[in-house]
Amino acid sequence: MAARPSRTPAEAFQAAKRRSESPELAEFTSVLSFELDPFQVQACEALEAGHGVLVCAPTGAGKTVVGEFAVHLALAEGRKCFYTTPIKALSNQKHADLVARYGAGKVGLLTGDTSVNGDAPIVVMTTEVLRNMLYAGSNALKGLQYVVMDEVHYLADRFRGAVWEEVILHLPDHVRLVSLSATVSNAEEFGEWLVEVRGDTTVVVDEHRPVPLWQHMMVGPRMMDLFVGEDPQGEARINPHLIRRIDETTRMHAWQSVGRGKRRPPINRSRFKPPSRIDMTQRLDAAGLLPAIVFVFSRAGCDAAVMQCARSGVRLNSEAEVTEIRRIVNARTRDLPEGDLGVLGYWEWRDALERGFASHHAGLLPAFKETVEELFVRGLVKVVFATETLALGINMPARTVVLERLVKYNGEAHVDLTAGEYTQLTGRAGRRGIDIEGHAVVLWQPGVDPKQVAGLASTRTYPLKSSFKPGYNMAVNLVARLGSQAARGLLEQSFAQFQADRSVVGVSRRIERNREALDGYAESMTCHLGDFAEYAELRRKLTDREKSLARQNSSARRAEAAASLERLRKGDVIAVPSGRRSGLAIVIDPGLDPMGEPRPLVITEDRWAGRLSVTDFPHPVESLGRVRLPKQVDIRSPRSRRDLASTLRSTGISAPSRGKRRSGPDDDADLAALRRALRAHPCHGCQDRESHARWAERYHRLKAETQQLEQKVAATTHSLARSFDRIRKLLTERDYLAGNGHEEVTEHGRRLARLYGESDLLAAECLRHGVWEGLNPAELAAVVSALVFEARRDSPFEARVPQGPVTEALAQTAQLWAGLNEDERRHKLERTRQPDAGFAWPVYRWARGESLERVLTAAESAGAELTAGDFVRWCRQVIDLLDQIKDVVGGDSDLGATAAQAVSDIRRGVVAAGTT
Repeated sequence: MAARPSRTPAEAFQAAKRRSESPELAEFTSVLSFELDPFQVQACEALEAGHGVLVCAPTGAGKTVVGEFAVHLALAEGRKCFYTTPIKALSNQKHADLVARYGAGKVGLLTGDTSVNGDAPIVVMTTEVLRNMLYAGSNALKGLQYVVMDEVHYLADRFRGAVWEEVILHLPDHVRLVSLSATVSNAEEFGEWLVEVRGDTTVVVDEHRPVPLWQHMMVGPRMMDLFVGEDPQGEARINPHLIRRIDETTRMHAWQSVGRGKRRPPINRSRFKPPSRIDMTQRLDAAGLLPAIVFVFSRAGCDAAVMQCARSGVRLNSEAEVTEIRRIVNARTRDLPEGDLGVLGYWEWRDALERGFASHHAGLLPAFKETVEELFVRGLVKVVFATETLALGINMPARTVVLERLVKYNGEAHVDLTAGEYTQLTGRAGRRGIDIEGHAVVLWQPGVDPKQVAGLASTRTYPLKSSFKPGYNMAVNLVARLGSQAARGLLEQSFAQFQADRSVVGVSRRIERNREALDGYAESMTCHLGDFAEYAELRRKLTDREKSLARQNSSARRAEAAASLERLRKGDVIAVPSGRRSGLAIVIDPGLDPMGEPRPLVITEDRWAGRLSVTDFPHPVESLGRVRLPKQVDIRSPRSRRDLASTLRSTGISAPSRGKRRSGPDDDADLAALRRALRAHPCHGCQDRESHARWAERYHRLKAETQQLEQKVAATTHSLARSFDRIRKLLTERDYLAGNGHEEVTEHGRRLARLYGESDLLAAECLRHGVWEGLNPAELAAVVSALVFEARRDSPFEARVPQGPVTEALAQTAQLWAGLNEDERRHKLERTRQPDAGFAWPVYRWARGESLERVLTAAESAGAELTAGDFVRWCRQVIDLLDQIKDVVGGDSDLGATAAQAVSDIRRGVVAAGTT
């Protein structure tokens, strides 16, 4: 989107022609202050021509213009447009943008906790809200003509991605879909699937960054370019000065070895310390590279960084900017109770903002987070220390992005950043219309190779992979709407199955080639004397039996040898049968190990001392005699070894000769029978027997490989439908579906169909068994929280919960979960997450009216990790489930009334701030 340049007569003619062909696009662009880029024009023209569109472009390229054009078309046609986003913050941001353009009367907002003007012709919503509308057959779908799915690449998210595919598959055929995605390497594949399930869809891919991105590394206080020029192959060349600088720094601060694996810093040298955040900020400021986003990958790290910068005394804002910041902060936080400001850290947070610093992460209070976003977009916050959640759709571009590390914690382990994650994070650098270039800076740490950074920065392969899989709520809704067979067919149309089927195309071709080769091998091993395949099978059985007997004998001999070693005692004389230590030896220490095989310590007649193992004894060992040993034997003393060797020789004991032959393979009856059958077979006398056998062996190996490939194809094709069938069986057993020839949804199933969440079936079971009946509002909130809360880390302490009805209801919930878990194991289904009571006590106290400070202080003293932002987020999720319970059982029932009262009790103070 560039400023409008002067046009040549030819360009003016083409523009006039385009206006006549796309009059709505001409009207839409007439009020814009910039010229559309070619990819935007292509997508908008396709949309006006009646096509669906998929637009893949880098962050900041302006793909949302296509979504806004869909809004324009809907208003021009007197129809509706739903604009969906993956997260509430992005929905709020887009709602504000559209209200500014079209007015509040034409634009609505629907998220989990906000409902504004839901009957408007343009409604911004989270994707889950639209999915729920489709399953419920909402009247709001009447007149719907366009659906914009912003950040559609979210369908790869392993937790929520299925929702995007559900929407795409369930939208009425006449609705035109506008899919906006970050750059992915398989856009064509995704587009082909959209054509298959949605009809005519134009795929528009633009990989050009509107603002060039420069890659740097900061080594100590010095910032250097990562690339300089190109190599002969046209690839970006790593800066040789950077490599030399890193080598020098590494040598300067290298640790020296001091023997036995120990290391210490070299004399007169210290360990390397990366630049402090204050030094880094001042370096960026001096180079004109602010505002910047610094990705830290740790909530605590983000907050500590802001505190460090605020305490340093550094100020990045003028007095005029401070005045504007205070005005915005006051407006954004006016709903926060004054008594909670202290526990929220409000004054320290505001002071840091006024200095130009802020943190941004999922644990931040929503009001604080939204304030930071507005101030950063306005250029009033110069440095934001953020976790990777900031990169997920929020429009917060910066001039510079800094990565403190190339490793992040994914909830299970510390893992390296992928090329896709690196691109997503650094894609925030460069503000269109403001910056002429963006900058990505990686802070060098010992062990970071510039080649690794170059690989991340230059990789352009980020495939979009579906995470779609059927669940319980989805299953009952599909059966209710379509019936079992049609539902199976719909699942076969998912992008997940589309990709799975494509993945086996090459395998299927290989199977066909193998089958052709097998026919040729079978012909080559044909014998005129008889069935050579039968003869080859006898040979294979004979070989397998010989190997099996050899393994059995080897295992038995080892076990016998180990048992004999365990019987040895100090002073026993034994014979080592073979090897360099063969001959007589005295046992100094039996070396018994309760956790492993014995390893006796011996001295041999040639004065060698050391430990033996089972491998030194192919047969059981026996004591040949005993000698009296001194109380202390020093095997390190040459004199001691000499004396014991002399004692051994003077005993007169000699090593035994080899005993009689042990029973072996030739004694096996099955083996003997196979040998007789082999010799009796007609093909045994064929002159070309060995040639035929070689072809038979090739046939056997290729047939085994082909069978493995066929099993892989069978497991992949129709995999979602088979999973759906297993879910239906479980739901039928539990009376959510009625298995009477053609399945129907029961009364319990209709309840399940209106419960959305990770633990949907467990919630339905709790309703069905009356677990929540008779609880008061605070108790209900506490028990319900176990189905939505998930601790960020495993705690060594058992969660504290209110005694009495809450404890009993949680125990019943755990029993229901255990039974469900066993059924899921039996049906080979993914397990429902175990209820987590870690939030029961905080939400119970809050619902009873206690202050935020008391609730958070009590949680901290109980060992819970709970920030104010986390507290608000979990409260809102509890509210969401309570609202669902009220809707399912009815507000006039006792449980429904209790749920409604619990919602009212929770939705106060900081929890209510920012919602309507």
